[in-house]
Amino acid sequence: MKASIVTESSPWFLVLCVVFAAGGTMLLYYRNSKLKDLSKRMIVLLGSLRFVALFLISSLLLEPVLNTEFRKVEKPVVVIAQDFSASVVLNKDSVFYKTEYLKQLEQLQEVLGDNYEVRTYSFGDHFRENFTGQFRDKQTDYGELFRELEARYAGRNLGAVVVAGDGIYNRGLNPVYASTPIKSPVFTIALGDTTVYQDLILEKVVHNKLAFLGNTFPVELVIKADRCKGKSTVATISKGSRVLFSQKIEIREDPFVMTVPAELSADVVGLQKYTVALSVIDGERNVLNNTSNFYVDVLDARQKVLIVSDAPHPDVSALKNTIELNDNYQVETFVADDFKGSPAEYNVVILHGIPSESAAADDLMSKIDNARIPVWYITGNQLRYNQINNRKLGVTIESRSGKANDVEGVTEPTFGLFTLSPELQQGISKWPAIAVPFGNFPTAPGARIFLKQKIGALKTDFPFMLFSEKEGVKSAVMIGEGIWKWKLADYAAKGNADLFSELVSKTIQYLAVRENKSFFRVNAQSFYEENEPVIIDAEVYNASYEAVNTEDVTIEIINGTGQRFPYTFSKSGSAYRLDIGMMAPGEYRYVARTKQNNKAHTAEGQFTVTPLVAEITSTTANHRILYQLAKEHNGEMIYPKEISQLAKRLNAREDVRPVIYYSRKLTDLIDFWWILLIAVTLWTVEWILRKRNGAH
Repeated sequence: MKASIVTESSPWFLVLCVVFAAGGTMLLYYRNSKLKDLSKRMIVLLGSLRFVALFLISSLLLEPVLNTEFRKVEKPVVVIAQDFSASVVLNKDSVFYKTEYLKQLEQLQEVLGDNYEVRTYSFGDHFRENFTGQFRDKQTDYGELFRELEARYAGRNLGAVVVAGDGIYNRGLNPVYASTPIKSPVFTIALGDTTVYQDLILEKVVHNKLAFLGNTFPVELVIKADRCKGKSTVATISKGSRVLFSQKIEIREDPFVMTVPAELSADVVGLQKYTVALSVIDGERNVLNNTSNFYVDVLDARQKVLIVSDAPHPDVSALKNTIELNDNYQVETFVADDFKGSPAEYNVVILHGIPSESAAADDLMSKIDNARIPVWYITGNQLRYNQINNRKLGVTIESRSGKANDVEGVTEPTFGLFTLSPELQQGISKWPAIAVPFGNFPTAPGARIFLKQKIGALKTDFPFMLFSEKEGVKSAVMIGEGIWKWKLADYAAKGNADLFSELVSKTIQYLAVRENKSFFRVNAQSFYEENEPVIIDAEVYNASYEAVNTEDVTIEIINGTGQRFPYTFSKSGSAYRLDIGMMAPGEYRYVARTKQNNKAHTAEGQFTVTPLVAEITSTTANHRILYQLAKEHNGEMIYPKEISQLAKRLNAREDVRPVIYYSRKLTDLIDFWWILLIAVTLWTVEWILRKRNGAH
């Protein structure tokens, strides 16, 4: 640190300060007869005190500034990141990596600490500070490592990054691409075994997580083989002891990759466990990657949609064909006079041109009201407007002329009951006009307008399609008919009717969802991976359906062997939350209990913790990736036996050097109160001494 005093005034002004201080001193003490009784030594002392005080005060008037220069040396940061995934130790050198190798890393850290700021991290399926010492991670993600380093050391003197691993990654980006933001040299320590052994690998099982009862669902097996040319294996899919699929596979190449498709039937409701296995080939060293389990949740929850029209109409066919594209829905269509069933058997009803003059339509409307079923009304020529207005659906149709306008649709920006894709919003504005009754359409305050009418080039505030809810029953009203034209226009523009399908499916989905009115709700995922925490949320409601958490909520987790693990939820805001942490793979049931207003409530469910086998699927080290990673960042790839030389190689580099920062601080001397205090103190002492010695 260096310090100096500077001023904007000329240095000659300091001479004037000296002259002023000397003159003021001499005026009082030079040949003053009143001081004849004072000794010469006392006069000199008193004069010196006055001189210094006057000089300090007068010099402060020049606004002097203290200029302080600081010099800071920042050591370069060297990051050592160790891959602690399981694949690193799945080889003949596992004991070495767990013992001697970790000691070498600690010694490297100590040696580098003399010249560098050393930071150590662990990575695998999660990024962590310091070395964990346990090679147990179930996945390897280099991308998270480099994202964390970029965030932590942006703007810092990051001298070098040392990455130790086997080059195997099974989550995130390729390490070479993921490391692009890092501008410092990267050194890699190549671990693992690059020897390719005879191995049959079930690399991936692609499947649906959900299926519906009575349907079939596809499964794809991705099979790899190394050094197995000329041999064969049998791929099977089983549920329990029952084999559902079997296929013999001839391995004709080396290396070998094949995708095997299969179809399974969803014949039992609930969470179903399936096992995929490849028969072992003689000479395989690793048979753990020949088998894998997967789970499919089979639901018996297909939504039933009823479409009833006053008369046959192309809108009905367009809606039916579109809705049936989704396996979640089962559609039945009727003309009003032919429908003899009960609307209570359906989840959603679409009425086209109803209510009308038909007596059957009146009977149907009465049954729908009694069943409290959500309805999508699409007006038609035979619609009786007075009846639909009496139903208080959020809009009143005032039309008596019998005429119609050709109307296009425009989405309402404030609509928020469900989300539309940008493509659908643009598509609606380009679809052709359909026939809408001529008249006025006042809306009720609670109505949610989805589409507004555009007549020619004029955008109106009249509703075209809107949603409302009355006494807990949802409804939608489409004012107009001819939406079959929209489907054709969508298909003509893109070769498919995906946007029209999105419009219809989201309308049906919103209407079909029934609000959960239970007083106690427990929300758990169906699946958790074994390296993620099991988190369960719960909510308790009072009689007014206000969320409360005054009572305790307990839960018992039951594993596959019947062991019970009790927990108590933590209160979080107005709800409850339970973080159990990571659990062993398997199937679990739970029973949660609480009380509200002295009434007991229970909720039951199940979830599955699925095992991760990525680290045992491929155990052959990929040193090519590590070499390329180091080369892209002007570094080097070394082997464990060369770790002791790494410090010398870093010291020899010109681009890994300390950074020296200089900073300057300017401070007005007048801000230092103690300088003024010194001047006043000197003046006061001088006055006291003069008075005590009889000088006036």
